[in-house]
Amino acid sequence: MGQENQTNMKEFFFLELTCFQELECFLFVVFLAVYIITILGNVLIVVTITCESRLHTPMYFLLRNKSVLDIVFSSITVPKFLVDLLSKRKTISYNGCMAQIFFFHFVGGADIFFLSVMAYDRYLAIAKPLHYVTIMRREVWVNLVVASWMGGGLHSIIQIILMLPLPFCGPNILDAFYCDVPQVVKLACTDTFALELLMISNNGIVTLLWFLLLLGSYTIILVMLRSRSGEGLDKALSTCTSHIMVVTFHFVPCVYIYCRPFITLPMDTAISINNTVITPMLNPMIYTLRNQEMKSAMRRLQRRLQSSESNKLG
Repeated sequence: MGQENQTNMKEFFFLELTCFQELECFLFVVFLAVYIITILGNVLIVVTITCESRLHTPMYFLLRNKSVLDIVFSSITVPKFLVDLLSKRKTISYNGCMAQIFFFHFVGGADIFFLSVMAYDRYLAIAKPLHYVTIMRREVWVNLVVASWMGGGLHSIIQIILMLPLPFCGPNILDAFYCDVPQVVKLACTDTFALELLMISNNGIVTLLWFLLLLGSYTIILVMLRSRSGEGLDKALSTCTSHIMVVTFHFVPCVYIYCRPFITLPMDTAISINNTVITPMLNPMIYTLRNQEMKSAMRRLQRRLQSSESNKLG
């Protein structure tokens, strides 16, 4: 009978973001606008870098792939979240929940590895400018990107292997608006203390150490820049500052969520919204608003499109 109860867990329920339906409708409009801006902003970066031959360099190749990651990452949770804001019954199937966890950690893990690749690229450009083109050949770009995705996939597979054997026999209410390891593990009807320690080590401690490593790397890069002067210094400082901002926005919520016991805290929902909804929107703004080369390329692309449209009308 106990085994039957365990296998009868077919779906999970999400808690309401607020008990006021009117407020949820307002939040739907706000988050829908944020999601549309996220998609359009990142698509604009992808199109601009693809169409502008001057941007066919390692840094912009990596930036284009970062935008693809942001599009996929936000699309894993936000569309379902938007639908649930307008629904009275906020549910997700067991298989859907496991799939969401898999893809969430797949893309999130790939993003962490990818931010490391971007830091490595900036280090080579500043520390070894004469050898940069030789080291960062096209096959190296591609291999680093593939390795990042493979690293994310391996991380995600580990999460699912640890999650699938867990028995769920009730309750089935998740104190969140999407499925993630901490919330789901708490619902397992078995002792999960050892599993929580393993998950905190695999997710939290590793993420914290990786964050500190990246901050240390950018500190070294900034120290190297002290010996530079002129226009090159301003451009390098602007690029590194943008990268540091993105790294901070990405890692701080992850450290907060995963580097602690799996308990519910008052700030959890706000941090999760920032991590899944807001940060993917901020990334294209940070990279474009602080990058004169990107803004110039976008203006050239706009003029080219306007010229093409005028020729068609003519």
